[in-house]
Amino acid sequence: MNKLTEKIPGILICLLIAVPAWLLGRQFPVVGGPVIAILAGMIIASFWTPKGSMNKGIKFTSKYILQTAVVLLGFGLDMGVILQTGKQSLPIIVCTISTSLIVAFVLMKLLKAPANTATLIGVGSSICGGSAIAATAPVIGADDDEVAQSISVIFFFNVLAAIIFPILGHTLGFDTTSGEAFGIFAGTAVNDTSSVTAAAATWDNMWSLGTATLDKAVTVKLTRTLAIIPITLVLAAWNARKADTKSEKFSLKRAFPLFILLFVIASLITTAGSSLGVAASVFAPLKDLSKFFIVMAMAAIGLGSNTVKLIKTGAKPLVLGASCWICITLMSLLMQHLMHLL
Repeated sequence: MNKLTEKIPGILICLLIAVPAWLLGRQFPVVGGPVIAILAGMIIASFWTPKGSMNKGIKFTSKYILQTAVVLLGFGLDMGVILQTGKQSLPIIVCTISTSLIVAFVLMKLLKAPANTATLIGVGSSICGGSAIAATAPVIGADDDEVAQSISVIFFFNVLAAIIFPILGHTLGFDTTSGEAFGIFAGTAVNDTSSVTAAAATWDNMWSLGTATLDKAVTVKLTRTLAIIPITLVLAAWNARKADTKSEKFSLKRAFPLFILLFVIASLITTAGSSLGVAASVFAPLKDLSKFFIVMAMAAIGLGSNTVKLIKTGAKPLVLGASCWICITLMSLLMQHLMHLL
């Protein structure tokens, strides 16, 4: 209880940013609450560095409040729809992940970049950002500096995606009457769950689609997140072959995020409820709460940004991150075109 209490100041500052961002987002849907919140957080972070309990609360919000938002999205989603979406997006997911890993490997050789940093950026870009980096780092024996570098690079392109992708989607002529095409695009081309939800929620706000895009994007993203398990297994086996390896053994608990399981359980509850005649409107308040939690999480992520650290990472990690991000985006668009989803 004491541990939660000490996080309250940080949670409150995120709440104070989220409330006006949420209201402004409803007035200016073309920008959206999540983008407003993350930009506000970044501006504040450039003048003020959270410390102590304040920082703990901000980190709690960026991780656990966001995961709670994803779980709440599971309420109102039928399991049959989730399975169909996962099946539909699987070819795109496989291609985008493969593209990112290949690009990271090739550029590691060409730029002579550190192997661990290249691996972390490649995995983080292709699967789920910080979560993939956190799961992979112990397996390959990456140190704190390499992890910090990789997360800073991934964060930078996450913010760009959250801001640029809705504009890009409109420019490219994505369907504005349904969230399916843009949801698949966001779910397969954006690095981290946080920016996937931000971009999708912005698209929903722009075209008054409720949570249609958000539902689609999160389902695709969580399907993509499952790739952490086989990739960390392969990396663990690869590093185990090295005589001087300092890597840890593969951990299923570390690799498999619990919130995915809770999301599935929430969907199963919805599916069971629907079969018993429970109206969809019952789950509507949970969807609204989920969208507000996303705005809170974006405020926390903005507050946790460190532009100076990003600049200090140097050119090679940024080039790696940019290349992976651009190639994933192009591959996602190409695959959707080939599959007649655009």
